[in-house]
Amino acid sequence: MKGGNIYRPYLMKVAEIRDETPDVRTLRLEFQDPQVASSFDWLPGQFGEYSVFGAGECVFTIANSPTRKGYIECSFKLMGKVTSALREVEVGGTVGFRGPYGNRFPLELMEGRNLYFVGGGIGMAALRGLLQFTLDQRDRFGEIFILNAARTVADIVYKQEMEEWAKVEGVTVVKTVDPGGETPDWDGKVGLAPNVFEELAPRPDGNIVITCGPPIMIRFMLQALDRLGFRPEQVVTTLENKMKCGLGKCGRCNIGRYYVCKDGPVFTAAQLAQLPNDF
Repeated sequence: MKGGNIYRPYLMKVAEIRDETPDVRTLRLEFQDPQVASSFDWLPGQFGEYSVFGAGECVFTIANSPTRKGYIECSFKLMGKVTSALREVEVGGTVGFRGPYGNRFPLELMEGRNLYFVGGGIGMAALRGLLQFTLDQRDRFGEIFILNAARTVADIVYKQEMEEWAKVEGVTVVKTVDPGGETPDWDGKVGLAPNVFEELAPRPDGNIVITCGPPIMIRFMLQALDRLGFRPEQVVTTLENKMKCGLGKCGRCNIGRYYVCKDGPVFTAAQLAQLPNDF
């Protein structure tokens, strides 16, 4: 980072606040330094450390695509001290950001192929930047399928954006909630994400699945994808929940031979299969 201090954050102004659900909020942040704003770049899948001074830092994906420059966005769920402090910041307020960190989604693997996005709850935030990238560069990718899953109707993130995604040619959007999470006027599916995806019976045929959500969802998604005939190399996910410093210094995110913050957060299912059994 600037000034030789790798932990020193950029100062960001909160330009916009959007409440996605009762406990998930999206912040649009703009760099206070115009020179940084014009030069800052990142790749889909990279993350940053977002801070409220006096409260600490949290790791979130950069939730918008680098094709949409001039700002960065993060979507976060109310969980503890830092996210509570972030929810207190108003439009015009200042937060800290350092990054980008980590690897990226394998765009060279995805180009020219059909893409299946499967997100569970706040896990959709990790997919949103890549999804925007593919929508902004539609000629580089095949058909796009999006499954947005949540526990209840109230918990579905990016509701308005889903309507916009569905209007794009070659894009299919499906939404589902867990059994019992539907409302009388619910017009989506009811079922767990892995079950709904398997029922839709997508064909592997060299296509790529990008999925993110709670660990239990990922576990059953991998099993469903195996039954559908997807090879581990065709499945991509993220492991953001284990990171702290973002720089490979604290060691908290070490899993086997990987440091999630440096070797990840993006991994293929083939790479996950090499992790210790207790993971």
